[in-house]
Amino acid sequence: MKRVGAHVSIAGGVENAPLNATAIGAKAFALFTRNQRQWHSPPLQKTSVDAFRRHCEAGGFDARHILPHDSYLINLGNPDPDKLERSRNAFIEEMERAETLGLLLLNFHPGSHLNAVGEEECLGLIADSVNLALKATDRVTAVIENTAGQGTNLGSRFEHLRSIIDRIEDRSRIGVCLDTCHLFAAGYDLQTAEAAAKTFEDFDRTVGMQYLKGMHLNDALRPLGSRLDRHACIGKGMIGLEGFRYIMQSPLFEEIPLILETPDSEGWQEEIKLLYSLEES
Repeated sequence: MKRVGAHVSIAGGVENAPLNATAIGAKAFALFTRNQRQWHSPPLQKTSVDAFRRHCEAGGFDARHILPHDSYLINLGNPDPDKLERSRNAFIEEMERAETLGLLLLNFHPGSHLNAVGEEECLGLIADSVNLALKATDRVTAVIENTAGQGTNLGSRFEHLRSIIDRIEDRSRIGVCLDTCHLFAAGYDLQTAEAAAKTFEDFDRTVGMQYLKGMHLNDALRPLGSRLDRHACIGKGMIGLEGFRYIMQSPLFEEIPLILETPDSEGWQEEIKLLYSLEES
């Protein structure tokens, strides 16, 4: 089964995320477990955790289909030692919060070299950061998100993802989330079924489909290879419907969270319906 959902709000508490997902007809969802633009947040309260788990069960959401995202402030490749330590501590806290909620995945952006170190050194810092977090926690899988290639961000090339994975000590707890807009912005074509098939064959050859733990389904506002992270609603951007039709019809993407992060949250229910309609058309 395809598990399509969206990155839903936690306004009023994390326990509201599964309710918000249910309301739009989602079969998966993503969330922040705290304010993503602050370094520190109060610990999760037992009442919220219990309600979150209860609402997930009522909505039919298995932990495999829930993809929490860490804070945007975290840079696991920061070349500044003090800032790197701060990011690492925050990332471990994010992993612990996911575990507290009974979740199995944590989505994160790899990191940025900030023009202070080379790519390989930065990729090594990112991998070291993930290794520390995996040692400090018990069961959550760290899920690397590919990037669009903006600025000094790493992760836009499949080779970057492979380089990080190669340095991970416990590869049973590392995975990848592929964002379609980021793929397209980085130069991986998705405009036709043939182009999409070639892109995912490239991913399988370089990284391995066994590492794919989730996807962000976003159309792209800017052309192929723009290196700009500008999301568009499904079928209303430069990718178009054919690439998403391929994803919805391919057996490669069964039982992983397929998460909308498109700009019109009011239209998510209709976008979910649109994506499911592509399974049969």
